[in-house]
Amino acid sequence: MLKRLQNLCVQNGPALVGLPVALTPFPLRKRMLEQLLNAQFRQALAEGDLDFLQDHFLGIDILDMGLRWVTTLQQGQLSVMARDDADVWFRGNANDLLLVAARKADPDMLFFQRRLAIEGDTELGLEVKNLMDAMEFDAMPRPLLNAMQQLATWVEAARTMPSTDGSSGRKSTPLI
Repeated sequence: MLKRLQNLCVQNGPALVGLPVALTPFPLRKRMLEQLLNAQFRQALAEGDLDFLQDHFLGIDILDMGLRWVTTLQQGQLSVMARDDADVWFRGNANDLLLVAARKADPDMLFFQRRLAIEGDTELGLEVKNLMDAMEFDAMPRPLLNAMQQLATWVEAARTMPSTDGSSGRKSTPLI
C-alpha cells in the first residue's frame, strides 16, 4: 500500500506542485528563482564560469509542472525573465530533471530516450551541460542538497518498482 502511494506521489506530484506555481505571480517566481540560482551558482559566477551566458538566453521548461523561464547573465548575476524565445531550451519532466540534478540519471541517456530535450544552439547547450557536470555538490546548501538527494532516491525507487499490472513503474513519455 505504501509503495503504491509512493508511486502515485511520484507520478502526480509534479502536476500537484505545478498548480500553486502556476497561480504564483511571475514577479514572485522571478525573485525566488533569481535568489536560488544566484545562491547556488555564487562560486561559478565569481569565477566567471557563467560568462558564456552574457548576451545569451537559456530556457528551462519543466513540462509537467508548467514551469518555464529564461535565464541570462546581466551585470554579473543570473537574471530570470518570462519570454518565449531563448538561444537554447532544456525541456523535460520534473522527475527526470531532478534525477539529473541529483546525478542519479545520465542526461545523455535521457536525451536518447527522448525524456530530455535540448533544442536550439547546441554549442551553448553543451557549455551548460558541461558546467552542470562539473558542479560540486559541496557548493549547494546542505539542507537543499539533502532534500534533493532524498527526493531523487524516492523518485528512483518508485520508478523501478513493479506496478500493480505487473509492468515496470517506469514510463517514457515523448516530449513532442
